[in-house]
Amino acid sequence: MFKTLKNDIPASIVVFFVALPLCLGIALASGAPLFSGLIAGIIGGIVVGSLSGSKIGVSGPAAGLAAIVLTAIGTLGGYENFLVAVVLGGIIQLLFGVLKAGIIGYYFPSSVIKGMLTGIGIIIILKQIPHFFGYDAEPEGASSFMEMSGENTFSALWNIFDNIIVGSMVIGFISLGILLLWSNVLVKKGKIFEIVQGPLVAVVVGIIFYVITQSNESLAIAQSHLVSVPVPDDFDSFIGQFSFPNFAEITNPEVWVVAFTIALVASLETLLCVEATDKLDPDKNVTPTNRELLAQGTGNVISGLIGGLPITQVIVRSSANIQSGGKSKMSAIIHGFLLLISVILIPRLLNMIPLSVLAAVLLIVGYKLAKPSLFKKMYDLGWKQSVPFFVTVLGIVFTDLLVGIGLGLAVGIVVILIKSYQNSHFLHIEDKSNGKHKIKMTLAEEVTFFNKGAILKELESLPRDTFLELDVRETRYLDNDIIEILDDFAFKAKERNIDIKLISERGTIENPDSFIEFFKLRPKTA
Repeated sequence: MFKTLKNDIPASIVVFFVALPLCLGIALASGAPLFSGLIAGIIGGIVVGSLSGSKIGVSGPAAGLAAIVLTAIGTLGGYENFLVAVVLGGIIQLLFGVLKAGIIGYYFPSSVIKGMLTGIGIIIILKQIPHFFGYDAEPEGASSFMEMSGENTFSALWNIFDNIIVGSMVIGFISLGILLLWSNVLVKKGKIFEIVQGPLVAVVVGIIFYVITQSNESLAIAQSHLVSVPVPDDFDSFIGQFSFPNFAEITNPEVWVVAFTIALVASLETLLCVEATDKLDPDKNVTPTNRELLAQGTGNVISGLIGGLPITQVIVRSSANIQSGGKSKMSAIIHGFLLLISVILIPRLLNMIPLSVLAAVLLIVGYKLAKPSLFKKMYDLGWKQSVPFFVTVLGIVFTDLLVGIGLGLAVGIVVILIKSYQNSHFLHIEDKSNGKHKIKMTLAEEVTFFNKGAILKELESLPRDTFLELDVRETRYLDNDIIEILDDFAFKAKERNIDIKLISERGTIENPDSFIEFFKLRPKTA
């Protein structure tokens, strides 16, 4: 890990500036104390980053859980009661890891994973544009189509025109210019521009801009448009920001319901993010998913014990890490320490960072996730890849992350069923032989109950006086449902004067009386 510090330290600084507003914004959107988001970010970086097998994944509070947290805090009667559910959720995740439930992540089609990445990229862009112009009605990190303010993603964009903050907009454009100049020009000019990252320069310029324009009536930026980290007066007030679970509520059934919900949703989001980050990783590392669930479970137990929000691996931070050249888990760990050190030592300095500067950083991250060329590439792959992809993207943009992925997965399953229906057999119609149509049907390597409809349709459509050659030599798995269909057909074939020749590895049989008897020794294997 230490061999790649020259890559990981600059990347960790970028991830830190991406994570800071998201930690605060997700806490605000969750109806939780602001400091709880920072706790989750710190634990996600240091603890989960240390235990995880992912080299480039970064964990922290997840926007996808904000609605669940907001509802649960109200249902359970307070934040301390909710923390019990977070701890229990972490324990359940540990059980998932022990039971090797991480394999679930491998069952999501590539088209859906790519759709998730693109959809998140579009959401980042759409949600950050208002912040870029100084319209901060919605907390940073919000991702749902319907917003807390009563607006939706697109109505918020429309309302920007009536709520522009000139100072925020000006420094937003300056920051965006710095980032583009840095990544497209300066980074090619010398090593110094690789070590000192563009986002750090943009943030420094943003702080200087805020300080020198405070007395300027048109360019001054109000506190409500800056980062808002809690500022403790002394050590005791800093410690007072931590909350602790009320374990007296552990017997409350509603606490357990919330715990299972957190465990399931957090595990699913993590596994999806693992799949996505592995696809983005230029070094093509493969993350051990069961170890990731163990790391996330440990992180959630610790986060819940000291007052933090639930943690998942998060695609926005992870993609920012990859885009900034992160090579090992040290970038995630260092970003966690940067969060910890900064909220202790320099909270007032952090509170001088305009949100529009951080919005500019996130706009670049979003664009790299949702490049226009990807849409053409997916379209060119054909409908089997493009339809689940576009459904996932639209679902994420117009609902939220989990619903969008669910819709894409459902469409992906339908595509699989259609192709399975089509590929269950190969049908060859040959010239007439001895007055009968000669038809050859070769079954695929694996034939399951999904293929019942296709095979039944072909058998039923065979005309009278047909000679059917059924070849199962290449078939390694034959479902009992298919054997029963063939057995029923053997009976009907006699009435329709259809002769059957069954060819298998065990020999050839003319007009078998019973397919069930033929496959009796190996009932599901041809």
